[in-house]
Amino acid sequence: MKKLAFVLGIRPDVIRAALIIEKLRRYDDMEFVFIWSGQHYSDNLKDVFFRELDVAPAQIDLGARGDTDAEVVASVIARLGPVLGELRPEATVFLGDTNTTTGAIASAQLNIPIVHIEGCMRSYDWRMPEEKYRVTIDHLSDVIYAYYPEYKEQGIREGLNPDSIVVVTNPIVDILQRFYFERREKFTRLAGDAFFAARGIERGRYYLMTCHRRENLERDSLDAIMRLVASAPYPVFFPASYRVQKLLVERGQQLPVNVRAVDPIGYDEFLALMANARGVMTDSGTVVEETCVLQIPSLQMRHSTERPQVYDVGSSVKFDPSEADRYPAEVVFGKLEALHGTSWDASVLGDGRASERIADDLHRRTADGGFARHRPELYHVPVARSYRDDGLPNPARPAVTP
Repeated sequence: MKKLAFVLGIRPDVIRAALIIEKLRRYDDMEFVFIWSGQHYSDNLKDVFFRELDVAPAQIDLGARGDTDAEVVASVIARLGPVLGELRPEATVFLGDTNTTTGAIASAQLNIPIVHIEGCMRSYDWRMPEEKYRVTIDHLSDVIYAYYPEYKEQGIREGLNPDSIVVVTNPIVDILQRFYFERREKFTRLAGDAFFAARGIERGRYYLMTCHRRENLERDSLDAIMRLVASAPYPVFFPASYRVQKLLVERGQQLPVNVRAVDPIGYDEFLALMANARGVMTDSGTVVEETCVLQIPSLQMRHSTERPQVYDVGSSVKFDPSEADRYPAEVVFGKLEALHGTSWDASVLGDGRASERIADDLHRRTADGGFARHRPELYHVPVARSYRDDGLPNPARPAVTP
């Protein structure tokens, strides 16, 4: 039976891929192999997301670890290669722009076709590790699933084959439809008065915050973010990653008094907090999309973004930590408060069928061998010169061996 390998490594990957995985596992004419890189490994960063999103755990956990990006990347490539060599899947599927996606190099070394979900996103900000990973995997990929025509055009401008890029819209819309809107009663029960009292906040009178991007953890940028947060007109609830917590301790940096920091939390709890917040302060691309769909204002703490659609529809306010003087706190929070209670058209993000499109296309290609596209006859640029004959005349008579 033909196999399809799907490699993920962090919690946002699980969120976005949950319904794609669900559908792929239902096909009985192919073998679906879910591989976890190990980039996230604690229960509240991994297992709780499997449970709450009804995703059966991975069959294979690579256990890739490292204290630096280079160590994690090296570990993913080194550990994934032998696994793929044994499986020999029809293709290896990756999602997003994290260290885990560099495992595509292992697949390429084995001449196993590569698929990239969330392709052709660009911030055009080369400081970001994610930007380097996006560009690398897109140029290695045989098939790219891009969310919007705008992204496809970005890929084409870089020289990617337009026939290899499939526009599918954003699966985050599908996820919220299934796991939030169709379960509203569950969240009404969850987010009762006791829920907020236990967290020291009041419904609709707090900001939710996330902050994790490498460029925002540089001292000057993080200081600028904390100065902004200290000026927030409402308390700030901050599920802080372990890396951020460790960094704050090492620097002896105190959080503003209006911030309540907690350990990372599961998806249900995060959705409940997000849906009942006055606004969300974040540097997460996924979170600004989720807030857009949920009709909750967001404050995007980024110098650049690969998701400008949230600005297009007017759901997000910008704060650039690297140029904080251009974004006075009173102006930033004035804009955020002005968005509270308003609405916008989030349909530009998707129609709720992206996961279905991706899963169906993956299934079809697995069945008919439609993955491999790095072939001379499929290139969209002239390649004949690379395969030309030498052009030298034949000798008048064959060479005689002495």
